[in-house]
Amino acid sequence: MLRDVSQKHVPGPVPAVLDEPPVNTEDAWIDVIQKMDRVYADLVQSQTQLETKNAMLEEAQAFIDSVLSAMTDVLIVSDAEGRIQRVNKALETMTGLSHESLVGRLLSELFERTTFDPIEKFRKTVRLKQHLADCEVMLKCASGPGAPLAMNCTPRYDHKGRLVGIVLVGRPVGELRRAYRELDEAHRRLTQTQQQLVVSEKMAALGRLVAGVAHELNNPISFVFGNMHALKRYGAAITRYLEACDEYLRVPELEELRTKLRIDHVLRDITPLVDGTLEGAERVSDIVQDLRRFSSNQEEPLEPFDVGRLVRTAADWVVKAERVKPAIELDVSESLEIVGRRGVIHQIVVNLVQNAVDVLAKKSGGKIRIAARADTQMLLIEVADNGTGIRDADFDKIFEPFFTTKPIGQGTGLGLYVSYGLAQKQGGDLTVSNNASGGATFTLTVPINERTLR
Repeated sequence: MLRDVSQKHVPGPVPAVLDEPPVNTEDAWIDVIQKMDRVYADLVQSQTQLETKNAMLEEAQAFIDSVLSAMTDVLIVSDAEGRIQRVNKALETMTGLSHESLVGRLLSELFERTTFDPIEKFRKTVRLKQHLADCEVMLKCASGPGAPLAMNCTPRYDHKGRLVGIVLVGRPVGELRRAYRELDEAHRRLTQTQQQLVVSEKMAALGRLVAGVAHELNNPISFVFGNMHALKRYGAAITRYLEACDEYLRVPELEELRTKLRIDHVLRDITPLVDGTLEGAERVSDIVQDLRRFSSNQEEPLEPFDVGRLVRTAADWVVKAERVKPAIELDVSESLEIVGRRGVIHQIVVNLVQNAVDVLAKKSGGKIRIAARADTQMLLIEVADNGTGIRDADFDKIFEPFFTTKPIGQGTGLGLYVSYGLAQKQGGDLTVSNNASGGATFTLTVPINERTLR
């Protein structure tokens, strides 16, 4: 076989060679690594911020949950259609339902219809962009009757100001009523205490007035005493002189004048008149001394006194000032004289008799019995009445300050409290008990320093 050597292989065109700089692969990798470091740093910083914000959100959520759990008022949050989104522990407790079973329900399933439809009222309030306060509704409970609530309704908006739901906050009506009752009772007590303080101030002013009057009366009473004792001596001297004249001198003219002037009658009458005047002056003096003791805060000295006379004086003081006077029955020995603080015992007896008179104010046939007896150590005085007695609930409060069963303005509630304090201060006691036949008996026991039998 012949080969055609005349045909030769002609190669294609040769590409032109470009003039490019050599590539430094090491710098390129460094640049990529730096960019990756910056991206990673940004990712780490974003992750840190995200974790911080997430922790803050968890703390905020935990705080909100704790506040909702601690609320005693019922809280319900629903969407604009009335479907429940969130509730608190108080609602779960009242309804007996769990949070999971409540979420997603309609509000209409929680409330009973009474004279109005509460849900329609809530929706109307929300549509008008108003607030509903203290709307009384009846909450359905899983077991037992419904629970009345005083409900507040407020519309809820999102960050763009669009209406997204309803917020309901309710408080059990029973708690509100109890709070109102406590407030009313506190107001009543405050008013009563204010009136009692006014009366106490009047009593203090009266005490100062009595002290001044007693001081002013003391001087003229002293003059009366002095003059009456002098008249008594003068009367005795004149009587003796006239008797001597009758014995040694008999003149018809003088006998006629003696008869005309009724000298014999004057002689018989002058001594009883003077004695009666002295007795009245002594009683006035005793009253003045009692008034001074009543108005004084100083410790009274020990002195001898007649218990029977003290009791009669105390009863007279009280009863004579009353329009309707109860009968007074005294059971006191005429020879009972002791040594003690007379003014203190007198004030206690006055308070006890006044208390009995007040109890019998509207009772016909009222009677007060006062008895007194003593041994070598104690004086016992009983003041009993035939009134209505004391209720069992009042026994523990009868000697408390400002406690009274009288209408406001008619009693200070201090008489028995003061009397009890005075008895305790003297080392004695003041007790009370109901009588089997009706009424009550107050018993005062006071230690005595000495008893004198006349």
